[in-house]
Amino acid sequence: MNHGAITSKSSTWREKVIDYLSLERNVAIASAAVFLLGFGEELWKKFLPKYLEALGASTPVIGLFGTAEDFFDAVYQYPGGWIADHLGRQRAFLIFIALTSAGYVVYLFSPWWPLLFVALALVMAWQSMASPAIFAVIGDSLPRERRAMGFTLQSILKRLPIVIAPILGGAMIAAFGIYKGVHTGLFITLVLAAITVLLVLKLNVTVAPPETTNMRGVWRSFHSALKRLLISDIIIRTCEGMTGVLTILYVTNVAGFSVARYGTLIAIQMVTSIVVYIPAGKIADRVGRKPFVIATFLSFALFPLAIIVASNFILIVLAFVIGGLREIGEPARKAMIVDFAKENVRARSVGLYYLVRSLSITPAAAIGGLLWKITPQVPFVVAGVIGFIGTLVFAATVEERYAS
Repeated sequence: MNHGAITSKSSTWREKVIDYLSLERNVAIASAAVFLLGFGEELWKKFLPKYLEALGASTPVIGLFGTAEDFFDAVYQYPGGWIADHLGRQRAFLIFIALTSAGYVVYLFSPWWPLLFVALALVMAWQSMASPAIFAVIGDSLPRERRAMGFTLQSILKRLPIVIAPILGGAMIAAFGIYKGVHTGLFITLVLAAITVLLVLKLNVTVAPPETTNMRGVWRSFHSALKRLLISDIIIRTCEGMTGVLTILYVTNVAGFSVARYGTLIAIQMVTSIVVYIPAGKIADRVGRKPFVIATFLSFALFPLAIIVASNFILIVLAFVIGGLREIGEPARKAMIVDFAKENVRARSVGLYYLVRSLSITPAAAIGGLLWKITPQVPFVVAGVIGFIGTLVFAATVEERYAS
């Protein structure tokens, strides 16, 4: 454990900042790795639906691509946790980066849209397999009362690239076209992946010996409040998944805004998230997590509805500000997950949580693509209704004493 690395009283300005932000060394390294790869991916990731469209994929196929992403996100989580628990956090990160880099290469040289599904299967190794390891590093390195702030740092460095990179990616696409623009972003991402490997080699986390147990044993170790959180989380992520890959199509094809302006909207969304992260994380560690998680879930419900009622650029900006507020309770929610996870199955607990969640929402994007065929607004309305249901379920079932 590295809890001692953070002192409660600091004598210098630098130490005060480190103490306030819970900047433990291993947490900082893992968060920086998230930042580097995230920056590279966000140069092109938000534009993949347009890339698929340019390669000849129909809207239902693009919806299926989102469903495939949710499927891989589901089935990779628990294996990622198992690898992190049994091989160690550092070795796990290196394996995930290698697999993901292979996916970038496939994206780069794919002339047909079906090959993008193969690339997705590889690229998701970092986004999904690495997630339990990142959660575990924060749990390993920080005491309970600092974990929301630890996830705040990780969340900021995960979202900060989305402020800058989509604007750059949109500009490259506007200048070079969809093919060359995406390919340039992929090449930059491969360079950043190599730098990330050098950073991860400095990671040094001491963890408890892994408990020998199967998936059923890990599930039995779940606190009842964690299971209730999972149920509401599944409902909320169904809301998100139904319109996630369709949002860029609605904003550009239906509402009529340019791809470059869409990149600006994503940046506004992420700036909103970053502005609220630090105060929300600090307050959540002190007064409790539940109000912030409710605020997050309400924002998930309102976001798709705000998009379809936006009739001008000012209103679409406001819609994406609401989208940014979806993150206000994310550090609190993640801290709740780690708080309830047993130390010697920590990464596997996180992996199993996200396996169940992601597998449950796998059909959402495909259903959204089919509902689009009725009218483009239908999947957004349905998603909003589902989001409100998820918010009510969480508020009614997860007691405050378990969310503090």
